[in-house]
Amino acid sequence: MEALHLVVGPQGTITTLYDETLDLATLGCVSISRASHVEPDPLGHWLADLSPVDGPLLGPFASRNEALRAERDWLLRSRL
Repeated sequence: MEALHLVVGPQGTITTLYDETLDLATLGCVSISRASHVEPDPLGHWLADLSPVDGPLLGPFASRNEALRAERDWLLRSRL
């Protein structure tokens, strides 16, 4: 099991990657927004498009799981 990363800002705002490990509503008002789109390309490879958070296009990857792992790694390094 991976650790759940919670980043608490100066005003008490918490930022995290969505995960159902913890009921985030217990921490206060929840606002969820999309950070990326993981989709297949025309050749059947997988891309992680992080443009919703001004990030790069990652890939191509042979599997969706690889793309999801790259997406998570980038978000943890660059956004949290």
